[in-house]
Amino acid sequence: MTERIKCLIIGSGPAGYTAAIYASRANLNPVLYEGMLCGGQLTQTTEIENFPGYPEGIDANIMMSDFRAQAERFNTDIRSGVVTDVDFSVSPKKVIIDGEKEIEADTVIIATGASAKYLGLADEHKYMGKGVSACATCDGFFYRKKVVAVVGGGDTACEEASYLASLCSKVYLIVRKPYLRASKVMQERVFNNEKIEVLFEHNTLGLYGEEFVEGAKLVKRKGEPDEEIVDIKIDGFFLAIGHHPNSDVFKKYIETDEEGYIKTAPYRPLTNIEGVFAAGDVADPIYRQAICAAASGCKAAMEAEKYLALHK
Repeated sequence: MTERIKCLIIGSGPAGYTAAIYASRANLNPVLYEGMLCGGQLTQTTEIENFPGYPEGIDANIMMSDFRAQAERFNTDIRSGVVTDVDFSVSPKKVIIDGEKEIEADTVIIATGASAKYLGLADEHKYMGKGVSACATCDGFFYRKKVVAVVGGGDTACEEASYLASLCSKVYLIVRKPYLRASKVMQERVFNNEKIEVLFEHNTLGLYGEEFVEGAKLVKRKGEPDEEIVDIKIDGFFLAIGHHPNSDVFKKYIETDEEGYIKTAPYRPLTNIEGVFAAGDVADPIYRQAICAAASGCKAAMEAEKYLALHK
């Protein structure tokens, strides 16, 4: 039997939980489906020090548990499950959970986030939160006066290397090509920073260390006659090869940019489909910060409340 609800929230990161808190307080009786990663991408890091309200910092998993508890306090119906298909051509919107359960929703808030791209090394998982990170802004503070490496050759990688250089004693920029793809301005910023050493034509083979990352094993000019194995001593390993917004299941109906980020109206979380809103990293190719995601979740819930009031 198809279930009918007022407000469906898809995703359980800062955007999803904040939307749930606001929607619950507005008596929208929201149902939130957690998705594959309960708590969102933040649960893959360690300590959070840049979210307001935690002057001493807080464990990321504890913070997301607090978000969840606050949503539950206002009676958000939080469920396990993954959205596998949608039909946004009809009203109410149809959403399929885990390939079998059908829900009809008057409003939908998409807060599915974005997943960092990784190299696919087993060591990335082994040292996650123990030296491996995909967010320099989030975790760079923990590597003050230490040696780190950044993987990537685009604007994001150069920006993160420059940011880390302001904190760390040395930054290696590991680039698989013999050149940087970044803009000229970002290239100059990197080349003019004495703390940054660019390792062109290097690929990462693996990481090592007893408990935390202590070094990386690289291959220089892989497959060439002068191929060489290189070891570098590092304390942190940062991935900056991009993110993939978790928007694929919605693309039949929701407009996205060429990278897959959901397009929204200026300053508002409105998508091209009335009654469907987007919040958090799935619609944010620029900032990707928890505080920004939470704020957009608030906006999405307020817009959903307004939409429901106008479409009684």
